[in-house]
Amino acid sequence: MVHPLPARRRVGVIGAGRVGAVLASALRTAGHEIVSVAGESQASRGRIAALLPGVTVAKPTAVARSCEVLLLTVPDDMLANVVTTLADAGALHEGQYVVHTSGRHGLAVLAPATAAGAHAVALHPAMTFTGTAVDLDRLGAAAGEGCVFGLTAATPADRVFAEALVADLGGRPMWVPEEMRTLYHAGLAHGANHLVTLVTEAMEILAAAGASDPAGTLRPLLNAALENALTQSDAALTGPIVRGDAGTVAAHLEDIVANAPQTLPSYVAMARATLDRVLADGRLLPIRAQKISRLLDAAEASQPVPVREYR
Repeated sequence: MVHPLPARRRVGVIGAGRVGAVLASALRTAGHEIVSVAGESQASRGRIAALLPGVTVAKPTAVARSCEVLLLTVPDDMLANVVTTLADAGALHEGQYVVHTSGRHGLAVLAPATAAGAHAVALHPAMTFTGTAVDLDRLGAAAGEGCVFGLTAATPADRVFAEALVADLGGRPMWVPEEMRTLYHAGLAHGANHLVTLVTEAMEILAAAGASDPAGTLRPLLNAALENALTQSDAALTGPIVRGDAGTVAAHLEDIVANAPQTLPSYVAMARATLDRVLADGRLLPIRAQKISRLLDAAEASQPVPVREYR
């Protein structure tokens, strides 16, 4: 069992975005002192006021100098520049813990911090954030066991610190090798971010079909499908492609082109990926798969979909 950090830490936060403000609030609730936070946008100031009332707002270099644990919650592409700027300004110090929340990056991006004598930790919450108090409950309630944090640290002592920090956040640790950080992040982005796009497009199709409440129509179906997918993987697949119903797929494509053409590329891409999976596991005969594949090829090439051939 991982125990919380043994001492009250002085924590500074650079980046009061959806993630930073929430994690800082959770650490504050766990007993740590949030000494200062950097956030310039109006949205960031609003999150600070709502989730971190009374905390000093300061410039990034001042935040870095004021704390023993520095939490960097800036966008992935900004992280290297932020760390370098802080190091060049002499704002990082020996013995300090510099922790970033990027999923893509590991420890290499924190090289300027380690050169200054700081401890480097990569700590990424596998969670989508709203930047509100709603997220605080989700951190400790994901699947009933707490949000998973993808961790990377170089030394046994740093690993102990990272796990203790996650325990204070109500989460669970998952150790990710330095060279696998980007792949780890790609898996999460593919599952979560692309799911949002997929669901949004499904709602657009239903709205075009006349549904007054597309979200309400999809909710029970998607909840069941997600749970089945997480527990059964490919065995959870149902629908016309699994059954080899080329006529239904052809009709889908024709009506999508006519009524919701913006969703056609993703429908074709996901249909093709589904087709490959059910063909590989033997649930679909090659001759049926070829019929569906020709339909998808025609739709992708913006050619008329031959629906009548399959009626």
